[in-house]
Formats: sequence, structure tokens, C-alpha cells
Amino acid sequence: MSNTVNRITLSSRTITLVGTAHISRDSVAEVEAIIAEEKPGRVCVEIDQTRYQSMTQGSRWENLDIGKVLKEGKGFFLLANLALSGFQKRMGAGVGVKPGEEMIAAINAAESAGIPWSCCDRDVQITLKRAWARSNFWNKSKLLASLISSAFSNEKLSKEEIEQLKNKSELEQMMNELAEYLPSVKEVLIDERDRYLASKIFLSPEEHVVAVVGAGHMAGIERWLKKLDSGDLTPNVSEIDVVPPKGGFSKFSAWIIPLIIVALIVIGFFRSGTQASLDLMWRWVLLNGTLAALGSALCLAHPGTIAVSFLLAPIATLNPLVGVGLFAGVAEAYMRKPRVQDFERLTEDVTSVKGFYGNRVTHILLVFFLSSIGGMIGNFIALPFLASGAIG
Repeated sequence: MSNTVNRITLSSRTITLVGTAHISRDSVAEVEAIIAEEKPGRVCVEIDQTRYQSMTQGSRWENLDIGKVLKEGKGFFLLANLALSGFQKRMGAGVGVKPGEEMIAAINAAESAGIPWSCCDRDVQITLKRAWARSNFWNKSKLLASLISSAFSNEKLSKEEIEQLKNKSELEQMMNELAEYLPSVKEVLIDERDRYLASKIFLSPEEHVVAVVGAGHMAGIERWLKKLDSGDLTPNVSEIDVVPPKGGFSKFSAWIIPLIIVALIVIGFFRSGTQASLDLMWRWVLLNGTLAALGSALCLAHPGTIAVSFLLAPIATLNPLVGVGLFAGVAEAYMRKPRVQDFERLTEDVTSVKGFYGNRVTHILLVFFLSSIGGMIGNFIALPFLASGAIG
């Protein structure tokens, strides 16, 4: 088989893996040709039902209640989805291919030939939430930095560079770099999904299955398929198909900084009196509120939103069940309500910095995100000042 096609013979079945680059015109043509030649009993595609509906029916952004999204704590995940979507769309723009177009081509080819097909990937929201939950503070910081850089990057790949992404040596290098930079993310995005995809493909009852997957998953899927066929592993993936619950320390950790701040101010009161305690409190309010407001200002937020960020940042800090980003985002949504054209242009606007700032939906998410980051930095800067004031 070629570098991008691998036929795996199991005990009584054949699985043909077709490895693709998600923004490759050649991958679209190859997928269609393989299905026409192989005429399998089933086609499996590396896509989940939510993404399939989004790609074929549109995301129905006009029904999005941005305030509700923020209140439900889903602001970061929506921003991450849009940033990744915009990055992939920019990458494919130069070669005229939409992200995941080869998966839709595989589904259309199967339907045209009367072949049943299956979505075999894990829901993208579960994958993102598992990646976040499995990351420590340092890896979360690096993940946020990667998302920000992808959202505001102008990088584009040539057709030749895109095709190189399917080469085994290139893939191994990228996997090694990802494992070194973000090991927990690599485990969730690659290793777990290798197992998930292999299990769903293995459960297909047909004797011959063509599975269209990203080239980076081919080697892992082959290993898992052989383990499943030998009986060394069951196809039950229920434990990696849920968001892990927060442990006791994770639930408590959100209260650590508020408790430290309150403790330092109380210590200042007992050591130096009421005025010293008030001075400490005012110093913390200024640092925390100013940097939260600065985060909103960097997004060119409404002046009312900047004021809300400054005034409510200390309250949000002392109650980690809410955050300053929630207050700032909801305030911006009230001050500058998204218009119909903002929802209509959302998928286009996420491909540029100007679009991110100009579209009121993504603008609200940026306000939510950067005001949160600003408030968090303000707290970390304030802690040494509070400690020195309380002790000295």
C-alpha cells in the first residue's frame, strides 16, 4: 500500500486505513478513489456527530445566547473551538480546501455507492474538556498560549507543505514535539483518540471496512486494532468518553488565593491596626482591578465594561464560583449586543485578527478571556505586596 493507505488483515476481516491531511486537496481525491475501488461494506470517518452536523447544516450561530454560554462556564471552550476553526480555515484557504472536506467527501462517496457509513470520533467538547482537566497549571498556560498564537497567526502553508504532513517521518517528529511540549494534551488528543477510533472501527460488523482518519492516527489505530483482535483489549471506551470529575484538591484549589488574600489582610489588621489593613486591601483592589480593566481595554471594550472589570474584579476573586471574565463578558454583551451580521459572518471573521475584534460575538469572548487573565495576573502580583505589608 502507499504511504497514506494501509490495509490491515485481522482474524476474519480487513480494515483499510486511509490517512489524510485535513486541508489537503489530494486527500479528498484519494478518499473518493479508494472507496470507489475497494467497495467496502462500511466507511468509517474520523468525525463526531456534532462536527458533522456543523459542517453540513451550519453551526446555527443565530441561536447562540452568548450570555448564557458565559454563565454556564463554556466561554473558554467556545473561544477555543472558534480559534482552532479559524486556524484550520486559514491553513486551507491557500489551497481551496475547507477543514475536514475529505471526511465529507468520504461520506458523500459512501452514500452515492449505497455503502453505510459511521461517525467514529469522540465528541470534540469531551476531548477539549478532558485535555483541560488533565493539564496542570503550567500546561494549561502553554495551551492557552498556543490557542492565542493560533488565533492571531497569519501563517499559511503551501500545497507541498500540507502534503508533507502525511509523511511518516514528519508525523513522528510532530508527535514527539507535541509529547514533549504538552504531554497531557498529546495523550488526550492523539493517544486516547487512537484507541477510541480503533474501538469504533473494530465494532463495525462488516468484513471489509474503509476508515478515513488523519494520517497522525494511522500507526496508533493499527496497534489498537491488533490488540482488539487478539483479545488483549476490549472495545469498551466508556472511561475515556466522559469528562473526569474534579478531585477534592481541584475543588479546593480555587479557594486558595482568596483565602490567602483574606488571611494576609487579617494578619495586617492584628499586627499593625485598622489603617494598615485598609491600606493592604486598597493596594490589592488597585492591582487586581486595574489589570482586569487593562485586559478589557486591550480588547477595545466599552468604557462601561472596563469600569465593571475594575469594580467587580475583587468580588470575583473572593468568590471563585464566578470570575471577572463572566462579569466583563456579560457587561460587554449588554453594552454591544451581537447583531445578525455578526452571527452570519462568524466563521469568516475568526480567520483574522481584525475579524476577531470586529465581530461582536468573538469580541465578547476576547473581553471575557483577557479580563480573566488580567485579574489573575493582578492577584499574583498583589500577593507579594500583601505578604510584605502584613509581615512588615
